[in-house]
Amino acid sequence: MAVLKQSPWYKQILQEGEQRGEQRGIKIGEQRGILSGIELGLELKFGLSEKEIFSEINTIENIQVLETILASIKTVETIEELRQVYQSDS
Repeated sequence: MAVLKQSPWYKQILQEGEQRGEQRGIKIGEQRGILSGIELGLELKFGLSEKEIFSEINTIENIQVLETILASIKTVETIEELRQVYQSDS
C-alpha cells in the first residue's frame, strides 16, 4: 500500500477525486441556498399553504432553472404561472 501511495498515478487520481468532491460540495451548497430563497419567497408571496409546489421545485437539480424560479417569484401572480416557468425549462 505504501508503494501505491507514492505512485504518481495514485496522487493524480486522489487529487482529481478531491477536486470533484469540492466542486460537488460547492454546487450542493449553492443549490441549497437558492432553494432556501425560493422557499422564503413562496412563503412571503403565497403563504404557508404552498408547500406542495416547493416539494416539486425541491426535486430540480439544475441551478439555472432554480435561479430562474427564484427571480420569477417577484413577477408571477399565481402558482400556476410559476409552474409554467420551470415546466417549460425542464
